Amino acid sequence: MSQNVIAVFPGTFDPITLGHQDLIGRSARLFSTVVVAVAAAHHKKTLFSLEERLEAVRAVFASQANVRVEPFGGLVRDFAVAQGASVMLRGVRSVSDFDYEAQLAGMNRALAPEVDTLFLTPDSRFQFISSTLVREIATLGGDVQQFVAPLVLERLNAKRAV
Repeated sequence: MSQNVIAVFPGTFDPITLGHQDLIGRSARLFSTVVVAVAAAHHKKTLFSLEERLEAVRAVFASQANVRVEPFGGLVRDFAVAQGASVMLRGVRSVSDFDYEAQLAGMNRALAPEVDTLFLTPDSRFQFISSTLVREIATLGGDVQQFVAPLVLERLNAKRAV
């Protein structure tokens, strides 16, 4: 491993799932610093506010010294460059994910050639989990405890109770 490699893992994390945790945790073993970039997501209607998503991700990774959680808006490549990152991490669960992510990687490479995109696949136990599906199941009263950390489940249940 190269010394002091900073990697950025961007996403909305609405909510953070066990799939995200798997990828970020494994990335933290590969890179000196992983910056989890929580998107303001102005273009999406999120269940959790930006502050709530930041709090949840920070709580999940509180014991991981080399994982930082930061908000961002605008182009992720600008955020990555500002963080001094040389790697952008992206999770890929399926061929359809790869098709979309490959297009993003190409655009980001053209905009910030000094930042390489690295694709990671989640553990097979988490291959099918998506925040969108977790939100939908939770909102409709389904049990999502097998897809999220206990503290995230509490927050989802609190949202549903409102």
